[in-house]
Amino acid sequence: MKNRERASVICSALLVLTPLSLRAAATITIVNADAAGVGFNDATAVAPVGGNPGITLGQQRLNAFQAAAAKWGATLSSAVNIRISARWTALTCTATGAVLGSAGPTEVFRDFPGAPVAGHWYPKALTNKIFGADADPATPDINANFNINLGQPGCLTGIFFYLGLDNNHGNNIDLVTVLTHEFAHGLGFATFTNGSTGAQLGGFPSIWDDFLLDTGAGLTWTNMTNAQRATSALNEGKLVWNGPNVATNVPIVLQKGAPELRVTSPSSVSGSYLVGLASFGPPLSSPGVTAEVMPVVDTAPNLGLACTALSAANAAAVNGKIAVVDRGTCSFNVKVKNAQDAGALAVIVVNNAAGTPPPGMGGTDPTVTIPSVMVAQSDGNILKTALATRSRTHSGMLATVGINLALYMGADSAARAWMFAPNPFQGGSSVSHWDISAFPNQLMEPAINGDLTHEVTPPADLTFMLLKDIGWN
Repeated sequence: MKNRERASVICSALLVLTPLSLRAAATITIVNADAAGVGFNDATAVAPVGGNPGITLGQQRLNAFQAAAAKWGATLSSAVNIRISARWTALTCTATGAVLGSAGPTEVFRDFPGAPVAGHWYPKALTNKIFGADADPATPDINANFNINLGQPGCLTGIFFYLGLDNNHGNNIDLVTVLTHEFAHGLGFATFTNGSTGAQLGGFPSIWDDFLLDTGAGLTWTNMTNAQRATSALNEGKLVWNGPNVATNVPIVLQKGAPELRVTSPSSVSGSYLVGLASFGPPLSSPGVTAEVMPVVDTAPNLGLACTALSAANAAAVNGKIAVVDRGTCSFNVKVKNAQDAGALAVIVVNNAAGTPPPGMGGTDPTVTIPSVMVAQSDGNILKTALATRSRTHSGMLATVGINLALYMGADSAARAWMFAPNPFQGGSSVSHWDISAFPNQLMEPAINGDLTHEVTPPADLTFMLLKDIGWN
């Protein structure tokens, strides 16, 4: 097999192998790569839990792996055994965070017999499925590592992997969900193009890149320069998946009602802005709060912190309007309550640090009765520049804070699912996951949410639909 990465050229005799007929399932084998007494080979006695009948820690771990493998095996179609080399090892940890696991293809191939698109990299398991035989029998298809120290002091202290198969994980982390997520990366839910530099692997695009569309540039990653791809990887809210299987199923899987700040005038700043939500105050609603926008200016130079009761002039300016305040010095709920006390109908908080997407706002105050959102510093600066020409009581800027029932949560106005493209770039997460705005939460978001099921297909999840777009059909 020619044109592969991470190994020498395979004997050309492989090229004459006859592809096998496909069956409506796939066999996935877990290859135990642990040393004696470690990981899968840990003989520590444990009680069965959540449908996992193992009576040793190692056996329960293996049962969880096999459950995730069985889910993908029942979903995929391939005549070639998919082999996952798996081991338990120490991964990056702190007391409050940890890398749960990682997985990816061991090799990628291009221009193999039957390749649907020439000059594109395909992950090994998908290559085998299309070719009908193992492109490199000496090498497993997926390499997987999982954190053996999780829950121990200094490694997300006190939060362990739940080894049951019933998803009843409580405050712990459901291992089967994590495995199902990581196995998807190994099957091809990722690009092999460097998202930070934009450089293609060996000068060729991944099949993934054909479907990664930057709506701002109007180009897919396959058709961009390195510099354009590096910029696109930071283009939160503009980077979408343009595959037909995902597009067809977005309306089935994602919920309508996306949070939104929509500015309708002046035309120079009109449009929809990404927002972070508050943990206090009423939830955003439809049609939302529509009003003129006015800034709070109570601190030099031109900052509106709203950490104390607003002056008479500021109160008069924001009364009956949407107030713009700056992040910093005091808690979010204090700012919003001070604006509310001055008569504001809603509040836009401008982040004081660069980056997208804008974060959520924590805090508690049951007396806050108006909605509030946060916008990115860059978006806030656009709005504040436009507001600089206001009069003392009017700005001419009209906006709505609410939810847009025409939009799906986690998708653009054309119902194309957003990809995770934060600024700054997050290695291992950016570009190769769904955006965190998706709701219901999706398996392939960058973080494992506690409400996930073990499903990978509609109506619960879009993961398999993306894999179908790249060739798993």
